Amino acid sequence: MTGPAKPRPDGSPAAPDPFSPVRRFGTTLGGSQPQTEHVRVTGPDLARRAAMDRTRDRLLIAAGGFALLFGLVMLRLADATVIRPAHPKAAAVLRHETPLPALRLPTIPAALDLGLHTGRAMVTDRNGELLAVSLPTVGLYANPREIVDASDAVQKLRTVLPRLEVDETLARLSDTGKQFVYLARQITGHEEQAINGLGLPGVYFQSGERRRYPLGRVAAQVLGGVDVDGHGVGGGVEKIFEKRLRDDPSPLHLSLDVRVQAVVRDELVHAMEDFSAIAACGIVMDVRTGEVLAMVSLPDYDANDFASTTTEQQVNRAIGRDYEPGSTFKLQTVSMALDAGTVNIWNGFDATYPIHIGRYSISDFKPKARFLYVPEIIAFSSNIGAAHMAEAVGADRQRQWLGHMGMLDRLGFELPSAEPRAPSEAKWKLASTLTIGFGQGIAVTPLHVVAGTAAVANGGIYMQPTILTPEEGAPPRSGVRVMQQSTSDTVRKLMRLVVTQGFGQAAEVPGYYVGGKTGTAQKTAGGRGYKADARVSAFMGVFPMNAPRYAVYMMLDEPKANASTHGYATAGWVSAPAAGRVIARAAPMLGLLPDTDNASAIAQALNIPLQPGHPPGAKVAIPPPGPPAKETPMAKNAPRAPAAPLGAPTGAPLPALAIPTPATPAEPILRDLRHEALYVAPANAVR
Repeated sequence: MTGPAKPRPDGSPAAPDPFSPVRRFGTTLGGSQPQTEHVRVTGPDLARRAAMDRTRDRLLIAAGGFALLFGLVMLRLADATVIRPAHPKAAAVLRHETPLPALRLPTIPAALDLGLHTGRAMVTDRNGELLAVSLPTVGLYANPREIVDASDAVQKLRTVLPRLEVDETLARLSDTGKQFVYLARQITGHEEQAINGLGLPGVYFQSGERRRYPLGRVAAQVLGGVDVDGHGVGGGVEKIFEKRLRDDPSPLHLSLDVRVQAVVRDELVHAMEDFSAIAACGIVMDVRTGEVLAMVSLPDYDANDFASTTTEQQVNRAIGRDYEPGSTFKLQTVSMALDAGTVNIWNGFDATYPIHIGRYSISDFKPKARFLYVPEIIAFSSNIGAAHMAEAVGADRQRQWLGHMGMLDRLGFELPSAEPRAPSEAKWKLASTLTIGFGQGIAVTPLHVVAGTAAVANGGIYMQPTILTPEEGAPPRSGVRVMQQSTSDTVRKLMRLVVTQGFGQAAEVPGYYVGGKTGTAQKTAGGRGYKADARVSAFMGVFPMNAPRYAVYMMLDEPKANASTHGYATAGWVSAPAAGRVIARAAPMLGLLPDTDNASAIAQALNIPLQPGHPPGAKVAIPPPGPPAKETPMAKNAPRAPAAPLGAPTGAPLPALAIPTPATPAEPILRDLRHEALYVAPANAVR
């Protein structure tokens, strides 16, 4: 490199200075040759440049190393949090604090294993909502042989755990014949840290688990509970599925929908308070699959506090208690009679007088005292008409029918249920046939009623009720046909008639086309007749009746009348309104919106007149077979026919007959049904 030329002393041009720090590029004034100036680079400069180059290389290497290190850290974090999430230590999750330093714990001999199970499977509803979960916890135990001063240890432990009983704890710590004694099953993280700080020899901690129920009272009787060792107790899922929950860590999915469960419970609580009932229960079931979406029993309890519950709280009244179903059973009677071809909808029976058998009488709440067509018998809830209808079918066919409908045996349900009570075959005489026709003299659980009504409404298929959702990939559940489709279609219209013009008008919800049947039955007095002022009031509903999807059952045990009911406590006043509110609130949750645009067409499709027309030449009145039961004016407070237990039914399926379409209908004669539905019957009648 060369720099600018310096002039010589004689003025002649000088040679370029090779050590000049300046280098220029350009041209001379008179020509095109470039002018170059050279830069002088000394040895020290070169040394500095070399040192800088080495430093730069080192920095690049260091930066690359840090980049590689941080890259590895980021990959490890991604693996631990996204790809393969690392679970935090159990104690830290439970207490939300930094885990304590690890302690050296002695190995517990196998003989001292207390049966604690870890990893008990979760229980969820059909939508994945958590119903039961096991959370990690810490237990406190000691080896008495390692305790130096038992009395001193007790005093120190009580500074942290004042709930410890002095005498009991001292006795345990003094029993040197044992190597393992429990002091406290579950302690908090702060208590664990404080006890650890005491430095007591022979005192140790043991990891365990605690069963928790996040929703408290929701589905308490369905779930049951666990004992102190984590074993299922009660009559619920925890006990019945003990092995499944212990051996299979995957969640157990119930068919319940906690949203619907909460709605049913809320409405039952309000109804119990309004009518001072002693108990209540409610059920919602999918009539197509038999899946139970809600099962509520009151009084209930907080599932987290199972140990302090009473027997009355633990019982699940939806399946664990049987009741006389009352007039909700008339749906079975009319379905049986229509399907057997014994009656058609234009037929009817004379309900002018009560039926008198020996010293027993069957009467209506507010007698019409005239001939009643089949639709009128259901709409007016006539005990006399239903009894005559059952008599026309006969005792043998009645037993067979109820057997096919599951009314004579325990439910094929996952949870334990009560066994129905009905007359034995030998005692199933005329009195039993008549009274069972309107729901007296037989006792079944509410779920029996729901399952039987679902079969009546869904096209004639009996679906076994279930509390479980189907396994993924499992084929659809199948049922058993118990009646003709045409019978179901006709009875659905009768159920709708009960709500539009009959005793169940308070259950109506616009756009959902509710159908159903009320039932008010007196309670038995332990085999000594019936209680005079104790009733069970229930409403059995299905919606929408044009395309049945869900059954709703609401029952109050011993409701009391109040000012708003004008002194009445029958199902039309106390249970039907609650069922309507459940439908209005729960249906949108289940994806059903009210259909008001097609109201006229649907109403026409479901219409059935109270007094149907009949084909020319067809008989209208159906006389009872054989010698008719004696009919006399009702004696006041006459006793009712008794009931007795029954065994399993026998015989082939009932024959069936298609129901012809009625001819020109007669004009309905129903007038002030609202008042008539709430008539309080004397002690010798039920509705």
